[in-house]
Amino acid sequence: MATTVTLQDSMTREPREVAPIDGETYRFYCCGPTVYGVAHIGNFRTFVVQDTFRRVLECAGIATKHVRNVTDVDDKTIRESQAQGQSLRDFTTHWKDKFNNDCVSLNMLKPHIEPGAVDHIDHQIRMIEVLIEKGNAYEKEGSVYFSVKSYPDYGRLSRVADRELRLGAAQTANDSDEYDKDSLADFVLWKGRKPEDGDNYWPSPWGEGRPGWHLECSAMSLEYLGETFDMHSGGVDLMFPHHENEIAQSECCSGSTFVHHWFHITHLLVDGGKMAKSSGNFYTLVDLEEKGYTAEEMRYVFLSGHYRHHLNFTLDSLLASRQAISRLSRFEKALAERAEISEAPAYDAARQIGEAGPFQPAFKALCRDLNTPDALGKIFTAIKSIDTETLAQATAAKLYQQYHFVLAALGLKLVTKDDAAEDIPEDIKAMAEERWQARAAKEWAESDRLRDALAEVGWLVQDGKEDYTVTRK
Repeated sequence: MATTVTLQDSMTREPREVAPIDGETYRFYCCGPTVYGVAHIGNFRTFVVQDTFRRVLECAGIATKHVRNVTDVDDKTIRESQAQGQSLRDFTTHWKDKFNNDCVSLNMLKPHIEPGAVDHIDHQIRMIEVLIEKGNAYEKEGSVYFSVKSYPDYGRLSRVADRELRLGAAQTANDSDEYDKDSLADFVLWKGRKPEDGDNYWPSPWGEGRPGWHLECSAMSLEYLGETFDMHSGGVDLMFPHHENEIAQSECCSGSTFVHHWFHITHLLVDGGKMAKSSGNFYTLVDLEEKGYTAEEMRYVFLSGHYRHHLNFTLDSLLASRQAISRLSRFEKALAERAEISEAPAYDAARQIGEAGPFQPAFKALCRDLNTPDALGKIFTAIKSIDTETLAQATAAKLYQQYHFVLAALGLKLVTKDDAAEDIPEDIKAMAEERWQARAAKEWAESDRLRDALAEVGWLVQDGKEDYTVTRK
């Protein structure tokens, strides 16, 4: 029997039960990457949270259909592909492959469907034709616009004020071209061909051109999830105008409710501020790996904060994640030894275990508004109460399965390198342990001396409440 899962709904601002409309499969759409460059860790916070949400649903016994699009035609992809002297297809395929490789590193499940906008031009043209026929869109000089005033409910998701619309807040970088719109609030559905587009244009009833960014998601979600589906998700920055525009054009086209549940993830901060290359705090997974950190440590950082709150990333948070993962891994290995198990279950096998035993409070936390930090805390509480050395083989085997059930929901593989520990010289291990004992005895001067001695020979000690880790500087 499926476990009840609740999640905050951005539309109603209240928690709601997550349940399939059709009673069988939960269908949800995630706004995916714009593939014009490497994705950064701010992008991946959203994608990892969405991945965790899907895992929790599936572990709770709810079947899913996960669609995540790729934006492979817009101002950015066209501009950058031309700057690189590449065709749009070759350019975006390269960056899509890079993105998918990062997803694998972060142990993210592959979406069931991952459509690209370029492959759905005809779907978008058909939507525009319907909107024009219904009086919700109009053509001017080869471009087509959605008339916001034709949809009285515009703005109910973001609570955007009429004043902001009049000031043209609905314009975004993707609508930045100068077009002859009737109203500043109106947004483009089809962009008439311009010289700077190069060869990136398609035929349409209104002349050669290309689709507007907002329309792409509506057309692809309609194609794969239907006129009405369970959930739409993205970063909180997409709520307005992107998701507002999706709602307007989709509901006017179909005459049906577009989405039943909206799920938005709050921004990642870096060192307390906005991430930007100009600030020197812009990170990709490759950047972090070059500094000696792993993708799993980054995933743990994402899980350590609640998705509705800002998460402040620092390099120290990666060290804390390393320590936490090490502790989780040691417990897993101790269970495996007592249970005489040599291989962890793959995701599909782990989620079908269907029970969490002493880790059930952690799984319940995940089912209540995807409270990942609370779930992690409850896992450590459970671990602290279990003495693995006294467990019988059968008991350890059952605990091992239950532990992997909740790890599967979080997407943690506990990939720690046994050889990494062996890479630490024995004298360094001994010095670090001596320091820990001095610290426990409150011999602060000796503890500081040993810490400084370790640092001088290139080793960093990170202290936790009950343990420590040693890493090469």
